[in-house]
Amino acid sequence: MVRGIIFDFDGTLIDSYEAIAESLNHVRTSFSLPNLRMDDVRGMVGHGLEHLISEAVGGQHVDEGVRLFRQSYATLCEKKTRILPEVKETLDQLDGRGYTMAIASNKPSYFARDILKALEMEHLFAEVLGPNDVDKPKPDPEMLEIIMMRIGLSPDEVVYVGDMLLDIEVARRAGVAVYAIPTGSATRESLLDGRPDRLLHRFAELLTVMPVVSAGR
Repeated sequence: MVRGIIFDFDGTLIDSYEAIAESLNHVRTSFSLPNLRMDDVRGMVGHGLEHLISEAVGGQHVDEGVRLFRQSYATLCEKKTRILPEVKETLDQLDGRGYTMAIASNKPSYFARDILKALEMEHLFAEVLGPNDVDKPKPDPEMLEIIMMRIGLSPDEVVYVGDMLLDIEVARRAGVAVYAIPTGSATRESLLDGRPDRLLHRFAELLTVMPVVSAGR
């Protein structure tokens, strides 16, 4: 029986592409490069900050680019991030149904925690892990394995929910079921090609497949 839900963050629970694009273009401007379009940035997000900066300005500038990005993003992430449709209401109901919820994201966890606090959702999650908390980022299963150990659940008691093919891969490697949702950078067709256990049409659909675990939470 499923008792825990681990979520990806960007593109699954929140839309922070505006803040990411603005910060990334701040980095590119610093290296005399033209701005990227929002659609281009969407396709680059999800593999970790170092990977993003390497793609944007080249591997030789990663350290300085990461520093510049963090400096800019810290000033923007809270005010330029929004909760995706149906997410808050659905999470509140899942919490009330007794599910233990957590986040495993390739966004640094200190940014994720700041955003969750600003959106008044931090109390819903037992664990929030990012690449700064583990040796290897997704698609390595380390984040999911640590979360499952900490919340005391086995792989057959957990579902992972994400918006990218990378999320499907990490779930498979961790041995957990995966539900995909096309609210981020991947199309519905590409997610179908990844063969998730379920492809959600909308976030609130989780309520139709996640029955009450325990009452009174």
